[in-house]
Amino acid sequence: MAYPNAERGSYSSIPAPGNPRETEAWALTEAARRMSGAQSEAVPVDDFLAAVRLNWRLWTIFQAELSEPECELPIDMRQNMLSLCNFVDKRSVEIISTRDRALVGVLINVNRQLAAGLFTQIPSDAAPLQPSQGGAPTNEIV
Repeated sequence: MAYPNAERGSYSSIPAPGNPRETEAWALTEAARRMSGAQSEAVPVDDFLAAVRLNWRLWTIFQAELSEPECELPIDMRQNMLSLCNFVDKRSVEIISTRDRALVGVLINVNRQLAAGLFTQIPSDAAPLQPSQGGAPTNEIV
């Protein structure tokens, strides 16, 4: 039984344009879904490897964007993300060279965790944190 559309094909849902966070979260989720579906021994190894390569390309795009001088992320967040990119590079090469399906679980988990963080947004109507008289942040509206 082949895993349909392991590398290309139709998507069940595509995010609306104009929200990069949502698009990135969706891409990570979709790549995790494809790797998870291709993890079964019943799926041809070529389809499994295609799903891993698709995920690797996604992370390569992230790495390129994070390496740009115009990247607006704080330096510590960029460094953390670039470390994750490095991990994904190494794990992807290991999976492709060994064809070991058991190794893909951590990539699936990384994608899902990062996507969950990207999908989580502070409501636009939430009150900004204001310093109290003691200097500690508070949620009180001043």
